[in-house]
Amino acid sequence: MSRSVHVLSMLSAALVVASAAAAQSTSYHVAKRVTIGGEGGWDYVVIDAPRHRLFVSRGTHVMVVDTDRDSVIADIANTPGVHGVALAPELGRGFTSNGRDSSVTIFDYATLATIGVVHGTGANPDAILYDPTTRRVFTFNGRSGDATAIDAASGAIVGTVPLGGKPEAASHDGHGRIFVNIEDTGEVVAFDARTLAVQARWPVHGCEEPTGQGIDRAHALLFLGCGGSRTMAVVNYRTGAVVATLPIGAGVDGAAFDPGTGLAFTSNGAGTLTVVHEDSPTRFTVLGNVPTQRGARTMSLDEGSHRVYTVTAEFGPPPAASAGAPSRRPPMVPGSFTVLELDP
Repeated sequence: MSRSVHVLSMLSAALVVASAAAAQSTSYHVAKRVTIGGEGGWDYVVIDAPRHRLFVSRGTHVMVVDTDRDSVIADIANTPGVHGVALAPELGRGFTSNGRDSSVTIFDYATLATIGVVHGTGANPDAILYDPTTRRVFTFNGRSGDATAIDAASGAIVGTVPLGGKPEAASHDGHGRIFVNIEDTGEVVAFDARTLAVQARWPVHGCEEPTGQGIDRAHALLFLGCGGSRTMAVVNYRTGAVVATLPIGAGVDGAAFDPGTGLAFTSNGAGTLTVVHEDSPTRFTVLGNVPTQRGARTMSLDEGSHRVYTVTAEFGPPPAASAGAPSRRPPMVPGSFTVLELDP
């Protein structure tokens, strides 16, 4: 081997090592903690990036946080058992899924004032999704194992999709097709948002209890947070094939994908944010598990700033076990509810 070839070989090897090292790390970190207090537990959080607002479901109401001023600017009341929020800016409306009385609250996107309530969804609506192609809102109903389709402009219920299990998070492909995780069967169901016909049911091997879901529309990929197996499953939504399974932190509930950076995330209740890089549509690298805080299990991604938002609280010691309640949740410390902002 000539000296020049040897030098080039060494440089090439060094670049490979440097690239590999860079690929194994992430710069994400908790940049801000904003304690907002308030009553109630929590479920989904949803970022409204154009208006710098974060919607946080709190059991019976929705707190709206200005992420620039780090303050609560509104509270959407009378949302019993609220789980999620969906936004339809082009219609000037927002929607909440109210699990306790199987209803949807419609509110004004600009003023946040309540416009009306839709009653009669399936039992215990949990996740909620707005599909801009059909201008329909879908609630995914945990107790009845189906989805309810609602005309977003009129508020009229237009149909039901039987899902055959307990639905969790869902995404749309931008062309009128919906994908929803079925937690208790370990599947993804695909259905037509116009006809409400189920088109496919894909078992996701290596994924137990899929909850959160992110989507890469450019490469037709879903990123599932699988709580039972502590994995992220990557699924091709054209074929249903499992492309990859990757290790994540414990207690996942939320997931997202950022098309601007090629990063996928899961928020894990044990107190981490798993960051995965899409090296190619068939190859993925776990960059790390960023420390967050115990209980921070749901998340929302601002694709413009690439910031991730999650929420949690401080907890006291769990109550003593009894014959009627052998395992009880620890109580939340009053006033400790906090929004965490993670920056790249």
